[in-house]
Amino acid sequence: MEIENVINKIVQGRLRKGYSYENMAEELHLSVPAYRKLEIGETKLSVERLFQISVILEMPLSELLDIDDECMVQHNYHNDTVYQQKIEHFYQENKEITEQLIKAKDELILQLQKEVEFLKSKILS
Repeated sequence: MEIENVINKIVQGRLRKGYSYENMAEELHLSVPAYRKLEIGETKLSVERLFQISVILEMPLSELLDIDDECMVQHNYHNDTVYQQKIEHFYQENKEITEQLIKAKDELILQLQKEVEFLKSKILS
C-alpha cells in the first residue's frame, strides 16, 4: 500500500465527517499548517498518528490501510495452523520422551527385582 493511498483515505474520511483542517489539527494537537503537511505528504505519517487519525475519523485501520479483512483472517488462520503444528510436534516429542522414561524405569525396576531375588537366594543359602 502506497502512502498516497493512505493519505487519500484520510482526506476522504475527513471530508465524509465534515471536518476541516482546523478540526483535525485541534484533535491531533497540531497546528493547522502541521496537519496540512501530513495531508499533502510533506510530513511523514507515524504509526501513532495513524492510530489517532483512525480513532478521530472512526475508521478501522484496516480500511485506512486498505487491508482486506479476509487477508487478515487468512493470515491469522495460517498463524493458528503453524502454532497448532508446533504444539503437535512438542506433544509428540514429549510423548516419545515420556515413553523412553517409562521404559527406562521399567527396566530399572526389573533389574532391581532380579537383584533382590539374587540377594534373597544368597541369604537363604
